[in-house]
This record gives sequence, structure tokens and C-alpha cells, in this order.
Amino acid sequence: MRTKSVITRLVAALAIGTSAPLFAQGNPIKIGVDTPLSGTYAPIGQQVKWGLELAAKEINAAGGVLGRPLQLTYEDGEANPAVATQKAEKLFQVDKVDFLTGTVNSGATLAVGQVAERNHRLMATTVSFADSITGDKCSPNVYRVNARAGQQSIALAEWLAKAKPKARVFFLGPDYEMGRSTVAAFKAAAEAKGAVTTGEVFAPLGNKDYSPFFGQIRAAHPDVLYTSVAGNDTVRLFSQLDEYGLLKGGMQIVGASGTVTSQNMGAIRKEAEGFVTGVGYSPEIDTPENRKFVKAFEAANKAPPDLYGADSYGVLYFYKAAVEKAKTTDTDKLRTAMADLEWMTPQGMKKMRAGDHQAIQDMYVVKLTGGEFKIISKVPGVAAIGPDECKRF
Repeated sequence: MRTKSVITRLVAALAIGTSAPLFAQGNPIKIGVDTPLSGTYAPIGQQVKWGLELAAKEINAAGGVLGRPLQLTYEDGEANPAVATQKAEKLFQVDKVDFLTGTVNSGATLAVGQVAERNHRLMATTVSFADSITGDKCSPNVYRVNARAGQQSIALAEWLAKAKPKARVFFLGPDYEMGRSTVAAFKAAAEAKGAVTTGEVFAPLGNKDYSPFFGQIRAAHPDVLYTSVAGNDTVRLFSQLDEYGLLKGGMQIVGASGTVTSQNMGAIRKEAEGFVTGVGYSPEIDTPENRKFVKAFEAANKAPPDLYGADSYGVLYFYKAAVEKAKTTDTDKLRTAMADLEWMTPQGMKKMRAGDHQAIQDMYVVKLTGGEFKIISKVPGVAAIGPDECKRF
């Protein structure tokens, strides 16, 4: 009777466990997540976490990767390059992760890329915009699955040239790698389409008071203000623009895709109305893949996805496709497998350009209307990608 009881319990356990797959090889593939869980960029880190966890859950429910489950290990990189590198070193050396992602601050991505090289491991950012990451500071160990500043700028500049021909543009960015890169990228793209630059300023990351810059903006009489501040800095900037009356004169505000997102929109819904940006993702994309993703994301997190959640979700499918192609997690073999690799994402099919490790994807221009971003134009991925400027490998 005891043997029969044991067998009965085993059969019942197996029946219950059908929703949790039995992994053929057991030992997990470890994914290190070095992302800001506190500070100015914590809302972005939250979307990163949600996207990764949804993808990992789906992949594991379907049997994992080569029969192995994905295991996520988090560290708070604080959007600080010095902290992020320490956390990356721990993830590689102590936690023995196979792959790393999650970096937000572009300076942190560049610094952590050097750590990845030293540890002979691969990493990918799903957030950082600075062109240099896949440009003059590219690394054989660093990949970017999200759209870089140049891709966003080409799409946005094409729209601006039609909406406001020969617009007078003033630039306000955060004073670090991402801010200067996004400003430079949009300035070049806009000027190539006939826009005129009237001035530029850079504020410290985490800046509390933007009013000292407002005199310069007023004196320049711009038609358009471009900004690439992000996270909580966006809330302070837009609130102060409204407080000091700069939003009342008809000046169009445009910016980087990380400036106004689902994570900070609630605090500045009125002030940000009419904001326009170039993006690599919108929940409005009308495809079966995106509709399924949005539904699952909202069910899991009680909040809509933004570009960071979508690209963080997509990075695990990129890694899964590469491991399955290489049939191993070996760094050198994975690097070969990732060259020109195509994989499906909520945005549609992406391709990882072999030359600089930059994802090629369609780009959209969206406008904040009634508290929601609406797609107003689209640029094909091959038209937005720009030249490969990586010389290191």
C-alpha cells in the first residue's frame, strides 16, 4: 500500500507540474541584470525588470533554452558607472552569470562593456542611446537591441522637416554621454533637413532647478525645444517649463524616446501634451506579436509596457535564438551566431548588424495626445540605421 501511495503522489505531482517544464539538463543559464533599482532612473529599471521577467517566464514555460531554464540575478547599478562596474564584476566573478543586461546610463553601459571584455562574457543594453556604444567606442562583447540616438533622430527629423520646415531649434540635454550624444545626433539629422540651431545647454544628471537655462531659451526664440532628459529629471523640467510660462507660446517640444514614458507620464500628463519623439517601440504597433505582448505585460504588471519593457523582453529572445543557433553558451561561438542574427520581437523582426552589434529595426514617430502616444509616421529600419562606424572589430 505504501508503494502504491508513493506512486499515486508521484503521478499527481507530475500532473500538477505540467505547467512547469521538466528541464533536460537542469543547470540554469544565468542572466545578470545590472540595472538601476533606485534613484533617478529607477522607473526605467522597473520596466527593464518587468520585461525580462515576462520573457524568462515564457521561455522557461516552453522548456527553456537547450533544455535549460533561464535564471535572473539582479544588482542595483544605480545608473552610476562606478557602481555599475562593481556590480558587473560581482555578477561575472561571484554569481558566474553567462550573459549580462540591464544597463541604462550610457556611461555605465560603456564602462560595464569593458568589464565584460575582461571577463570574456557578452552583454547587451536594452536602453542606452549613445551612438558611441556601437560607434567609435564599440566593443566585440557589447550588443544593443534597442534603437540608438541616430535611429531615433533620423525618424524625428524627417517628421519635423514636414511639420515645421526650417524650424529654429534649441537643445537641452543631460550632461553625460547619452545627453551629448542624443543632442549631437538630432542636431545633425535636423540640420540636414533644413532646421536651424539657436543654442544648446547641458544640465547635470539629477538636476533640481532648470530655471537658470530658461533665459537662454527665451532669448533664442526657438520654434522647437529638443530635450533628452529622462526619468524624474523629465518631471522636474516639464513642471518648471510650465511654471515659468514657456509652454504657453506655442513652442513645440520634441525629444529622445526616453524623455516621456509610461513611467513618468502620470506626473506631467498636462505639461507633456503634444510632445513628439522618435521611437523603436509603441504599444500601438498593430501586429499579432505586439498585441500578445501588451496583453501579457499588462496582465503581469498592471501597467502598460514602454520601449524599455519591450526591448528588455526582446533581449532574452535574442539571446535564446543565439544560444540555440550556437548550441552552446560559449562566448566565441555565441558571437559568431549573433552576427546578422534575425529574431522576432514585439516590434517585429529585428536583425543584429554584424559590423557594429546594432539592431536594425523600423522606427516610428509618436505624439502624446490625450495622455497617450499615437503613431504619426514610420521610417523603415534600413532607412533609419545609418552607417556602420565601428572600427574596433
